[in-house]
Amino acid sequence: MKNRAIFFLLPALGLMSISAFIPLMTVVNYSLHCIFPGSFPYYVGLENYIEALHDPLFGGAFFRQIIFSFIILGIEIPLGLILAMAMPKKGYWVGVVLVLLGIPLLIPWNVVGIMWRVLTRADLGIVSLLFRKLGYEYNMSLHWGDAWWTVVCMDVWHWSPLVVLLCYAGLQAIPDEFYQAAKIDKASKWATFRYVTLPKLRYVLIIAVLLRFMDSFKIYAEPFQLTGGGPGDSTTYLSTYASRKAIGGFEMGMGAAVSLIYFFSVIVICYILYTIMVHIAGGKR
Repeated sequence: MKNRAIFFLLPALGLMSISAFIPLMTVVNYSLHCIFPGSFPYYVGLENYIEALHDPLFGGAFFRQIIFSFIILGIEIPLGLILAMAMPKKGYWVGVVLVLLGIPLLIPWNVVGIMWRVLTRADLGIVSLLFRKLGYEYNMSLHWGDAWWTVVCMDVWHWSPLVVLLCYAGLQAIPDEFYQAAKIDKASKWATFRYVTLPKLRYVLIIAVLLRFMDSFKIYAEPFQLTGGGPGDSTTYLSTYASRKAIGGFEMGMGAAVSLIYFFSVIVICYILYTIMVHIAGGKR
């Protein structure tokens, strides 16, 4: 057989399938029951799903999550591509820049939230100080806009390096012959980018979009440490809502139902994004 290497992957794939299948079926079972700690669970069918979908707090969290994720994509993908194209291609500085880009990615999520909480404190944070110098009273505890855009900036700082590294690797894989041909044809920089660089990066960009969408859609630790979901519910995303239901409210069945809605929403939206991007790129699924 031509693809005998697949047999070496089967044991790992089987183990991963089992380890993922059992927790998933447990969550499905929980979602069909009313479960409170210290009491016996009883079957309620789809009531948890219906209650979650009719909860205005769930609708608000889902809407904020969608808006947040697409804002992140709209900022990080172009920014990562621009920074990757501006990076040095050869020499000593390549290693230095790559190491610096990797630093934010190595910091744990909860530590990132704590760092930004210190930086944005109204009494001693450097961000608040800079805004006061500009004549603006920055306060995340009072202004929902300040909290919202601070979470966005924090995510951009934390995860844009991933997009940069992906795009940089894609750029390095483009043969120089394409750029030499464009130079001979006297193509402008924009034409070279549009007809050479961008088409060659299309699949790298698809991977970057899907990775960043999935990661941004499950954001939890950073905004929880930074804002706690406030002020009000302005930075309460789906993960925070599910956590409040399952852990804060001890509604294990409801939390499981929300988690499954959350899970399948990510799958459906990623499939739609993938289909659209592959169609635009002119490839085949």
